[in-house]
Amino acid sequence: MSGDKTKTNLPGQAESAQVAEFIGKVAAMPTVRSAAGAGRLMFAMDATASREPSWDQACHLQAEMFGATDGLGGLEVQLVFFRGYGECKSSPWVSTSAELVRRMTKVRCLGGRTQIGKVLRHAIREVERRRINAFVFVGDSFEEDIDAICELAGELGVRGVPAFLFQEGNDPVAATAFRHIAKLTSGAYCSFNLSSARQLRELLSAVAVFAAGGRKALEDYSSEAGGAAKQITNQMP
Repeated sequence: MSGDKTKTNLPGQAESAQVAEFIGKVAAMPTVRSAAGAGRLMFAMDATASREPSWDQACHLQAEMFGATDGLGGLEVQLVFFRGYGECKSSPWVSTSAELVRRMTKVRCLGGRTQIGKVLRHAIREVERRRINAFVFVGDSFEEDIDAICELAGELGVRGVPAFLFQEGNDPVAATAFRHIAKLTSGAYCSFNLSSARQLRELLSAVAVFAAGGRKALEDYSSEAGGAAKQITNQMP
């Protein structure tokens, strides 16, 4: 109506603001470097049938995580995924984009229920062996007991591993669960739109930089990357 002066945001502006807010939260977090120097990031994904388009996109974007950490001591990534009937697998820790994409392209998405509990238990076992600087999960749904998952998230948080939950879409049940996991691990949550490859790329790159170099490295990255990442410095204390 002509008399309505309510301010509205365009979809692209809203997405950029949300990414900037998320990256700002990451930038404000402390980080613990691994003794070996390289940042260690566990990269977990839902590989059930509904996730195939996102899986393909992540295969193309994962190189950005390694590229963003050049000069920061390197990055080690472990791929974890679940699919089908009770299947949950993990790769060895890899330090190159080529090796990670080789493993990702061998995976085919298969229908099934979510198994986030198994992923969190695996993360807890891994961090007991060696420090993990960040845990990333990308998914679109949640079909498990929230109290049991929160208990596992709390265990991961006690071990000093922040979890970063990226939700495709806007399923309210998943959003609630993912926010709880992020809060219990002192991590962060952000939703993304599959149609915006740039949005997911910036989110993955930001967490990779945080894992490899901490807050100062993320500040430097945001000043050079442009786009939503450039808004980080305006949100930091």
